[in-house]
Amino acid sequence: MLAGCTTPGSTVSGPFNVVPAPDNAPAYTAQQKAAQDNLVKMVALQDRLSKVSAPLLINNADLCKTYARNLLGFTAQNKYSYPGVYADAAQAALGYGEQMQVSGVLPGSGAARAGLRKGDGLLAAEGKPLPAGPNAEGPFGAIVGPLASKSASISMTIAREGQPQDLKIPVTRACAFRVALGNADNINAYSDGARIMVTRGMVNAAQNDEGIAFVIAREMAHNILDHARAQRSSGTAGSIIDSLGAVQPDVSMLTGAAGIRAMPQDLDAQADTLAIYLLARAGYDIGNAASFWQRLSAQVPASTANGYTALHPGTNARIAAINRAVIDVRAKQSAKKPIRP
Repeated sequence: MLAGCTTPGSTVSGPFNVVPAPDNAPAYTAQQKAAQDNLVKMVALQDRLSKVSAPLLINNADLCKTYARNLLGFTAQNKYSYPGVYADAAQAALGYGEQMQVSGVLPGSGAARAGLRKGDGLLAAEGKPLPAGPNAEGPFGAIVGPLASKSASISMTIAREGQPQDLKIPVTRACAFRVALGNADNINAYSDGARIMVTRGMVNAAQNDEGIAFVIAREMAHNILDHARAQRSSGTAGSIIDSLGAVQPDVSMLTGAAGIRAMPQDLDAQADTLAIYLLARAGYDIGNAASFWQRLSAQVPASTANGYTALHPGTNARIAAINRAVIDVRAKQSAKKPIRP
């Protein structure tokens, strides 16, 4: 599956798949209704991260070095992908059942071009039946992952509106970073060398999709440059990502810097420089990057515990690196040269 989005699907208009309740549907308790509402909000935010990250992941595969992979371009879940009361919420609000189904399709991917839709049931890959029921995600990935790595396309049997269909899905070469939502209100983003997490608080603070793209591009750059390993923070950042990725996260670890050391000024400048290239190649307006980070550093100063600037305090050096990179990229664009650092 594509490590880039994990968002449940849709069969009706809107950013997520809300299944209309039948006339004879049972009444839900307050707890059940709250779980459904919470899940729907999470799905909408994750969908947004998927849309914003798609051009960054696909258009920068050649800059991702060893992190580029042939991927299917979609993610899959079933009701058991969520714990406890949220499994029932996923069934009631998202239409999930026993069968694995498409939870997100990366825009611009081979899966999107082939016509795969969120909500499609996943029955077979290259004629091999796909697992369903509890704990199906691991075996599902064990089947489709190797197929994607070895083939230019995969023949899949899906169920759409109760009818089986066969689709040939081209694989997508992309940066294999999973971009996930963190269920916390601190204004931060994390990367552990393989994954990227943007908190709910950061999504709100970013204000628009362009701002979210600036954040994702920087975390991509940190991963590409192996900064988590250089800082020996992969394990700590990974633990935070694991925790905040839960539907009901344990936020007790978010005290102070949560065990993560502040990024050295030179490494941050390297990440900012590469991020400008990633953004330009993805079609984002790099001219607004410096002002975005200046605004965020004022909004969330280094004194804010568990805020982004506390982990990336070298604002002046970062802005200088951004401005230099913008000049370099625009010069290459004007000269019609490849946009590479």
